[in-house]
Amino acid sequence: MKIKEFFSGLTMNIDFSFRPKLLDTLKNYSAQSLVADLTAGVIVGIVALPLSLALAIASGLKPEVGLFTAIVGGFLVSLLGGSRVQIGGPAGAFVPLLAPIVVMMGPEGRAFGPEGLAVCAMMAGVILFVLGASKMGSMIKYIPFPVVTGFTSGIAVIIMSTQIHDFFGLTPKLPSDFIGKIHALAMDFRPNSPTVMLATLCTLAIWYWPKKLGQRVPGSIIVILFASLAAVQFHFEQRFGIQTLGSAFGEMPRSLPMPHWPSLTFHEWRALLPAAMTVAVLGAIESLLSAVVADGMIDDRHDSNQELMGQGVANVVVGIFGGMPTTGVIARTATNVRSGGRTPVAGVVHALTVLMILLVAAPYAIHIPLAALSAVLVVVSLRMGEWHQFVRLNRWPKSDVMIFLCAFTLTVALDLPTAVGASLILASALMVKRLAETAQVEADAEVTQGNSPGQQTVGKSVPKGVVVFRVFGAFFFGAADKLETSLRDAGQLPEVLILRMRDVLMLDATGLEALEDLMEKLLRDRKSLILCGPHSQPLFALMRSGFMERLGAENVCGDMDASLARARQILDQKKNKKIIDTKSPVA
Repeated sequence: MKIKEFFSGLTMNIDFSFRPKLLDTLKNYSAQSLVADLTAGVIVGIVALPLSLALAIASGLKPEVGLFTAIVGGFLVSLLGGSRVQIGGPAGAFVPLLAPIVVMMGPEGRAFGPEGLAVCAMMAGVILFVLGASKMGSMIKYIPFPVVTGFTSGIAVIIMSTQIHDFFGLTPKLPSDFIGKIHALAMDFRPNSPTVMLATLCTLAIWYWPKKLGQRVPGSIIVILFASLAAVQFHFEQRFGIQTLGSAFGEMPRSLPMPHWPSLTFHEWRALLPAAMTVAVLGAIESLLSAVVADGMIDDRHDSNQELMGQGVANVVVGIFGGMPTTGVIARTATNVRSGGRTPVAGVVHALTVLMILLVAAPYAIHIPLAALSAVLVVVSLRMGEWHQFVRLNRWPKSDVMIFLCAFTLTVALDLPTAVGASLILASALMVKRLAETAQVEADAEVTQGNSPGQQTVGKSVPKGVVVFRVFGAFFFGAADKLETSLRDAGQLPEVLILRMRDVLMLDATGLEALEDLMEKLLRDRKSLILCGPHSQPLFALMRSGFMERLGAENVCGDMDASLARARQILDQKKNKKIIDTKSPVA
């Protein structure tokens, strides 16, 4: 029966109701909406083209993998997600995490390779779906702001570092880690001047592209187009040694790959599980932040749990097609909104646009200079970083500065999973410290927060031998020792100790243990404990643990008047018992 009750409770928390936002938006869909979505979808598809190519290369994959991810992932995120305007696809935030996985050695003694990322996408998809089904989407908003901005800025630095090789036209391959890159560049840095010139010109052109014009004609695609035409016209590769997609990766396929199951072994899947969990968490953060930004732009409210379930399905299918992890991305989503997109139809059109480009224009992609694609990602990373937050650090609380710098430094120097984990642990520890500082235990010297006369000690006669202590705040593991410290400072334990708990908002197992220890110490010395006015959560915790039964319900009072009356009753009982003991004959 207990097992049945357990699974019954579990299914109550997990809700597999699946209602994509697309179903709601199609109710009043009009021809005008279709025109706006078609226009926005085509524009976003053109914007996504160079980004998808560049992000796949930066992750250590062939460029077409980025297109496969944008097509399959983008289509399913819009079709099944919980946002009206979210655009899914490969994301820059994943680059520092995915690039090392491709070259990482697995338990079978071989590198995971591209299939390692496909496996990560599939496992992350399952995790995301479970998070959405169990209504955990709202939990993402509790990740502290300094953590998010810290690792976002760190990711921007890492993305820029991955572009050093192509931006400067270097011949030797650079190490994958940031510190290794800096060391290698310090030992041997011989840039190709024509490549640097082309990359710089492309970066400046994209950066200074007029914003109003960019809403209709993306600067990145125009720069890529002109750079490719110039590469063909002036024979960049032969004359200047400027590499192109064709010279680096060969021919581009003109169709989607056939779906297939990754060939990695069970042990390799298991070894990739920690990375998949990090991908899932990062994808959830990225997509839900993007959805929140989009809500503000169109005055709407997304369904975070449906969004995670949609992202989950998209990642599983993307992995089966050999793609890389996908998520909702802020830049393309914002472009969609600014271009007039208002329903998921625009996201579907964006995916179909990339598919049409793959089918028709793939043979011409071999002429795209790597330096031009590098410029696209350099601009993305510059716009992605929260650089203005560094200027504001001197106005932040010191604890938040520590969290921000921890997330940023570890992202750059080590890796993203370590950075996120360490900064969250630090943020949690500092939060515990702050909560512990708010919790206090002190003798009630006619100072009260009670809002009714019955809760106050002011003007009341406290019998001799009775001491009232007031506990307020969160009485949890970070503050439980304050009770013992306060009582120790007060000296000898009184005959009756009244703990005013009206202002205790939360009681955890450690706080409960502290009360248990206090009660046992008082009982051992034949003294008494009274709890005055505990709130619902502490009262429920006391009842569930059996503390109330051991203490006695008569020793838990609703207000100070009842507590003092109970204390007088206990003192009278002790006095009468002492008189009886005194009169009894001694053998």
